[in-house]
Amino acid sequence: MRLKQRFEQKFDEEIRFFKGMMQGPKTVGAIAPTSSVTARKMASVVEPRSGLPVLELGPGTGVITKQILARGVPAEKIVSIEYSKDFYQRLTQDYPGVHFIHGDAFDIDNTLGALAGQTFDSVISAVPLLSFPMQARISLLEKLLDRLPAGRPVVQITYGPVSPIVANPDRYHIQHFDFIVRNIPPAQLWIYSRG
Repeated sequence: MRLKQRFEQKFDEEIRFFKGMMQGPKTVGAIAPTSSVTARKMASVVEPRSGLPVLELGPGTGVITKQILARGVPAEKIVSIEYSKDFYQRLTQDYPGVHFIHGDAFDIDNTLGALAGQTFDSVISAVPLLSFPMQARISLLEKLLDRLPAGRPVVQITYGPVSPIVANPDRYHIQHFDFIVRNIPPAQLWIYSRG
């Protein structure tokens, strides 16, 4: 019975993901939901003992949200911004207690509203950066890094061979975090930090 429920849940996630993908590339940047292996690796940078909330961008079907919770972060310590209204509505049902915001990560100050001045432990991002101009990507990264303590990471998933954000060593550091073949398509993970 449990196996049947897991299969049904996975099928439901993939149907929702496919519907989201059909809405346009700026909503969904992949051809399948992030694998649990990739999500677990992304969430591994979170430091639950920091006491600070985690900022998640582009939770989609909630695969990464689930792994952030599995790291020991309480639901009320996760702030998650989702652009797709359909994904947002489902996420609020599937993950009660997580602070989901329906909005645009690229308009982070307005989207966060009262939380605009909040400091976060880390940022876990599945925003499809390659669908946006480079200057918008750099601006978003800088605004995210402004909200983190020195040395804490912004983790970004991408499907291109190089960092989706150009190097700027005077302003931030880039580190290749992992290449995960067990993802469709294979995923590159990058870490951006300051200090």
